[in-house]
Amino acid sequence: MDSNAINKMSQDEKLRAMEALWDALTHGESEPPSPTWHEEILASRKLKMDAGGATFVTLEELKTTPTE
Repeated sequence: MDSNAINKMSQDEKLRAMEALWDALTHGESEPPSPTWHEEILASRKLKMDAGGATFVTLEELKTTPTE
């Protein structure tokens, strides 16, 4: 399927196609591997937590924090 075919689809057809793709990705036989940069960021954050330099906020605090 190419972008021309997608552009010809109705909004409902696009949503159904997206749901089918998402279902196939999330219920497939194997999960996609995490990218290397993700592991590096998680390791960096763990080091910061272990050193006592991490700060945490509640979900409610996060929701009220203005974005830049």
